[in-house]
Amino acid sequence: MHIIFREKQSIEEAETPIDLDQTPSDIVFLSFSDSDLNAFVSGWKRAFKLSKGNFPSLRLANLQNLKHPLSVDTYIEKTLSKAKAVIIRVIGGVPYWEYGLNQVQLVAEKKNIALAVLPADGRDDEKLSDYSNIPDSTLKILNNLCNAGGVVAAHAALSQIAITAGIYSSIVEGDKYIPKFGFWSPKEGVFREISKCKFTKRPLVLIVFYKSFITSDDLNPIVTLREEIQKNNLVALSCFLPSLKEPESSKWIQQVIKKVKPSAIVNATSFSSKGADGLSPLDIGNVPVFQISLSTNKRSLWKKENTGLSPTDMVMHVALPEIDGRLFVGVASFKEKYKKNKFLEFTQIKHKSDKERIVSIVKKIKGWIRLQKI
Repeated sequence: MHIIFREKQSIEEAETPIDLDQTPSDIVFLSFSDSDLNAFVSGWKRAFKLSKGNFPSLRLANLQNLKHPLSVDTYIEKTLSKAKAVIIRVIGGVPYWEYGLNQVQLVAEKKNIALAVLPADGRDDEKLSDYSNIPDSTLKILNNLCNAGGVVAAHAALSQIAITAGIYSSIVEGDKYIPKFGFWSPKEGVFREISKCKFTKRPLVLIVFYKSFITSDDLNPIVTLREEIQKNNLVALSCFLPSLKEPESSKWIQQVIKKVKPSAIVNATSFSSKGADGLSPLDIGNVPVFQISLSTNKRSLWKKENTGLSPTDMVMHVALPEIDGRLFVGVASFKEKYKKNKFLEFTQIKHKSDKERIVSIVKKIKGWIRLQKI
């Protein structure tokens, strides 16, 4: 549990200082992004399992919890100063965590800690990179792996920074880069081609979701939705892409729809996907397109609010998708805190499927499919 200091300081951020109270580890990973943190949790778990427990220890923290100078100083003293390697990913550049970067750089120099500071918005940032003390070639490898995202890439990044810090680590096997778009299932993982066994006499439901759910290993609602669809004597085929508006992805999903001829489409991406021609790439199937919400808020807030979804979720998942003619069928998941990992001393925040809501969603989809045959 986080310990909140009682004293508040009048500083620029006006944040309440937080003591994360983590014990030291070999490697520390810091980021503002839950997606980053979740990927590295899963990457470490993979590394720990494959090495049979013989992998460097890891601590993780969200930089949102380290915005107050006292929080930074306490974390450095208790945890980071005793690490052998540190990776920090910053969104927005140096000003977003300048005090922290300066203090970490000082302790890394003093304690001979391998430090990699990386931009988290896909752009080169020399000012951020200059805080690093590892070779440029290694920094580039780490940056590419973090930008690629996913479990294997995170495992590889941890292994790379460990080797850089002089800690033994084995070669990481597996595909470290996830394609821009493709298919995914819990059993097969990411794949590019559809096998013939996918096509049966049963109605097929195509699920479309963001690639970011794969790169952050945050797929619980997609797994639960697939399972419920298949329990109802339907075939589930799930595919991912960065955006329905990205030209190459838009063309690809239209080709998929033409090929598999789904009886219905479930869309888990947000906003409207209409192009300049006034059409969405999902229109080509001429079948019902059902919009679901993977809510960015907790279930308790959803239950408490009279409007249900937050204004942001309402716009992203209901109002704008309705412009495309999508049928909103409900909320499939909420963002929740998971059980604290005792090895990592870290609590993940991920999507957690709502079984009751998903059962209701699939019941509606099945009803619409039945209507097609009347």
